[in-house]
Amino acid sequence: MTNHHKSGFTLVEVILALALTTLLLGLLSSGVFIVAGDWNRNADVLDESLDEALAVLQIERALHGAFPHSYTNTQTLSRQLFFSGESDYLGWVSTVSPQRTPGLTAWELFNVEDEGVYLTLVPAFSDDPSLRLQEAEPMLIFPDYQIEFNYLYEELDENRLWSEEWEAEELLSLPLAVYVRLEPYDEDEEVLEVLARVRNNLHRSIQANTAGQRAL
Repeated sequence: MTNHHKSGFTLVEVILALALTTLLLGLLSSGVFIVAGDWNRNADVLDESLDEALAVLQIERALHGAFPHSYTNTQTLSRQLFFSGESDYLGWVSTVSPQRTPGLTAWELFNVEDEGVYLTLVPAFSDDPSLRLQEAEPMLIFPDYQIEFNYLYEELDENRLWSEEWEAEELLSLPLAVYVRLEPYDEDEEVLEVLARVRNNLHRSIQANTAGQRAL
């Protein structure tokens, strides 16, 4: 008669097996956590880049679609155009709306020191939209950036003349183009630029102040 001897795992072997299994699971979960963390960080960076790219594209489209919006000055009863541009501020009316709502939209871009670049949007009716822009809640669209504007008023062949200010109330027209420079506080970040030609810079019934433009 043959005697078959069967032996099970000893307690030491069981403990070692459990320890190895726990170690492997720990390494695996750590690896997954690291990969997931890298993925999330990369996704966040990508989302941020996409958000910035979309915002720049919207601004470019809105400037390209800038409209010579006219309104009646309640004090002088004269017709005036709305487009107020400085080196770090711009308010204008555009045919473009981020929400794709019908009608015209008043846009406003400006700096807040140590915070970034803000955007304000309100409907543009037949009046001066300045008061509605002041009452609306601005949105921070470029944190830790500062914005700078230049306005093209003359272009002869390759010679372009730019101004740091543009008041349509006085000049009675919109600039030929707008250059926007978004510079980050962090030197390692990318500078963002927009050069948008204004498709419709003249009002159909208001004559531009060419003498004022030459004096820029």
